Amino acid sequence: MTGVRMVEDVATASSYRDFQVEHMHLDLQVDVEARKLRGLERLKLRVLRETRELRLDSHPTLQVFSVRTAGTPQEDLPWENKPFTRYGSCLVVRLPELLSPGAQLVVTIEYEANESPGVCWLEPHQTAGKKKPYMYTQGQAVLNRCFFPCFDTPAVKSVYSANIKVPEGFTAIMSANNWDRQGDTFIFNMTQPIPSYLVALVVGDIVSAEVGPRSRVWAEPCLIEAAKKEYDGVIEEFLSVGEKLFGPYVWDRYDVLFMPPSFPFGGMENPCITFVTPCLLAGDRSLADVIIHEISHSWFGNLVTNANWGEFWLNEGFTMYAQRRITTELYGSAYTCLEAAAGRALLRQHMDASGENHPLNKLRVKIEPGVDPDDTYNETPYEKGYCFVSYLAHLTGDQATFDSFLRAYVDKFKFQSITAEQALEFYLDYFPELQACGVDKRAGLEFDRWLNTPGWPPFLPDLSPGDALMKPAEELSALWASTPLDMETIEKVDITQWKTYQLVYFLDRVLERSPLPSGNIEILGKYYPKISEATNAELRLRWGQIVLKNDHQPHFHKVREFLHSQGKQKYTLPLYRAMQAGSEATRALARETFSQTSHQLHFNVQNYVKKILGNGQG
Repeated sequence: MTGVRMVEDVATASSYRDFQVEHMHLDLQVDVEARKLRGLERLKLRVLRETRELRLDSHPTLQVFSVRTAGTPQEDLPWENKPFTRYGSCLVVRLPELLSPGAQLVVTIEYEANESPGVCWLEPHQTAGKKKPYMYTQGQAVLNRCFFPCFDTPAVKSVYSANIKVPEGFTAIMSANNWDRQGDTFIFNMTQPIPSYLVALVVGDIVSAEVGPRSRVWAEPCLIEAAKKEYDGVIEEFLSVGEKLFGPYVWDRYDVLFMPPSFPFGGMENPCITFVTPCLLAGDRSLADVIIHEISHSWFGNLVTNANWGEFWLNEGFTMYAQRRITTELYGSAYTCLEAAAGRALLRQHMDASGENHPLNKLRVKIEPGVDPDDTYNETPYEKGYCFVSYLAHLTGDQATFDSFLRAYVDKFKFQSITAEQALEFYLDYFPELQACGVDKRAGLEFDRWLNTPGWPPFLPDLSPGDALMKPAEELSALWASTPLDMETIEKVDITQWKTYQLVYFLDRVLERSPLPSGNIEILGKYYPKISEATNAELRLRWGQIVLKNDHQPHFHKVREFLHSQGKQKYTLPLYRAMQAGSEATRALARETFSQTSHQLHFNVQNYVKKILGNGQG
């Protein structure tokens, strides 16, 4: 039994320590009228520890009809559903006899998956095309137990296959490296082992276009031309740099699926096909590099995976570091430092709001039984995790040396799920000279403190190369906050060549200085149509926040239009917070906009907005 199997995962009710999943197969029919998936799952298991029962994660919305052994004749097995937590239940299957280690077991489960937090159904009006319903699954962190009974823990990885039968006029897509079609049935095969949370399915009115030698974009027909234009030739460049830095890309294809506007997330790194928000379709490729984060998960998260959700920083901290290494190779260190400064500001905002000593501001989070891992989600694993990985790089004293370590790390742990101890032990073994001088126990910078003490990172990477981009943006924001306006000096600053994050940095500084002196916001909007008329969602968010903080009512329609056009949580919630915290006019705008758009939002986002409007929190 591998060491990782001994790692506790309180978010699963399954007997994952007792079995190895050798293969999973799904044979499902999609009923878009009844909004359900119906069919069977076949699990091929090898026994690791003596046992008389099989326990699988399930969900109250998932209805089991029968559990049988394979072979001839099939044998019905007694089973029952037991309560577990508010986010799942436990399917307990009694086995025909006591099974010893090494024994093989194949079970077939006939079941039906209904609409749930993990199996999301969209009405036609929630899609871009407005014509057909749409279904997608969202497994991370612990929601694929709504999709199929499973060992819903990142500690377990397996290969899988699936046959998905869909109605005429619909297309099915899964996170698999091989697929085919026979009539109305789509056939998938994933030949690389992945954890259950990365098994993903989409069914809708979807078409594709090639954008590279191993990449295509998928979208509703009305978005496919925009998607192709935005990403044609772009993805391969990102992948190639990633391979140079971190080793071979093992997943064969890297496709991108542009989800309907109501998709609440920026991206979900499902292997072979990343799901992303259509907000990335800015029309000028100004947000194309956002996909680098999801590409980086191909090595960190999907290939080397956190063993449980308390170690989420292993997925996200290493991915943030990898993302910024790729960005540096492509765009230089100044731009990367500017982007990292924006991330650090988000971490500062989060820690100021939650309190630095909040237990969720540790890298290693202790998830208590019954707590949904999604409820522990925040900026800490991303940005504090990035700082820790940057510290490990700093200790080596040389970027090329640390790049070599990352390649070795990926090669050592590929297709495995690991803990921080395993990662850091490998680091110290790889650098024996660092181990010999006790870098893991340096006062104030102990590895144990990084992992287990909440608070601000004890080491911050040097972002001073970004000053070349940040200083002009900072100075320009000060000019716009002055009265009277010094237009002669403002006109000398050419922002037409500024990339997205330099503009974002400028707008964040303007927001900090808001409300601006009377009349300045109107002149700023007219002077920079690149900002006030932007199609780039990051700029639309910031301009909306500035409009609201300045109570600039002539541009309230910009806020309304942006919230009508998309339902991404990262953009939607800050705007509602700004409206609720503003004037009576902005609060009225919030109520009016929510009443018009709530039906197109994901139910989680609906609830968050209701909380904001109800008591100003959220």
